[in-house]
Amino acid sequence: MVVLGLLTLALPAMALALPAGALAASTPAVTTGAARAVGYGSATLTGAIDPRGSSTTYYFQYGPTKAFGAQTALANAGAGTTSATVSVAVSGLQPLTTYYYRLIAVNAAGATTGADRAFATTKVPLSLAILVAPNPTVFGSTATVQGTLSGTGNAGRAVVLQQNPFPYTAGFADVGNPELTNATGGFSFPVVGLAQATQFRVITTTNPAVVSPIAIEGVAVQVSAHVGRAHRRHYARIYGTVTPAVEGMQVAIMRVIGGRNVLVSGTIVRHMSATSSSFSRTIHVKRHALYRIFVKVTNGAQTSNYSSPLFIR
Repeated sequence: MVVLGLLTLALPAMALALPAGALAASTPAVTTGAARAVGYGSATLTGAIDPRGSSTTYYFQYGPTKAFGAQTALANAGAGTTSATVSVAVSGLQPLTTYYYRLIAVNAAGATTGADRAFATTKVPLSLAILVAPNPTVFGSTATVQGTLSGTGNAGRAVVLQQNPFPYTAGFADVGNPELTNATGGFSFPVVGLAQATQFRVITTTNPAVVSPIAIEGVAVQVSAHVGRAHRRHYARIYGTVTPAVEGMQVAIMRVIGGRNVLVSGTIVRHMSATSSSFSRTIHVKRHALYRIFVKVTNGAQTSNYSSPLFIR
């Protein structure tokens, strides 16, 4: 009887001595949270996990249907005993699309799946990009301002060309009538008879308006050069005009040797009329040689330019 009593008294002590690991592990507690920072191509998925004392990993499933189709990489939620917030950023999403997602956590006891939730991506904001070609163009010629309106709903949008001529103090003003973008958001504005350097931009008629960056189009002077007879043997008169009038600018007379322009003489541009200037210089020339004239312009309204090649026979 004594022995039995001793055994009976010892049993509770043995139960208290069982290690904690012998207790049954529990699956994690999971809550799928709201999607944050939702844009047109990305979002941050959130949730909460209680690992319940076991080392736990987690991931999100997501996709445009309730079959999901994609999942994030495995991440560590630790082995705590209280609920903690987790989040994962996802990208490569399509704009204006509903996405479904859920949080799944796994530990030694098994997996727990959070409730399904959904979010909708936003539209791609409109943006404008333009360029002007050719750049520079020659005085009085035509340039083309072309570009693309990007973003959701970019097709069939009305866009307006604006210009601000040198010295860029008058401010931007509309040029011609609005145009509609094509199916891919493209547009093109021809600008005829440019006379001086000009800033261009394109804006939408939306409210608020979308404005492109500014593109500056240079305008090069038009140089016309000719060869005339001189009174001395092996000499020739190089003369021509520059449009518009740019009195006082430097003229370089160059011979083309081995594909390089070699300076042989020079002069300055002089007054001829309200619209054009002229230059003239008698120089010693080589027969069967090629010459070019370069007019250096520094007034800001126009840029420098070359003449067409001159061949001395």
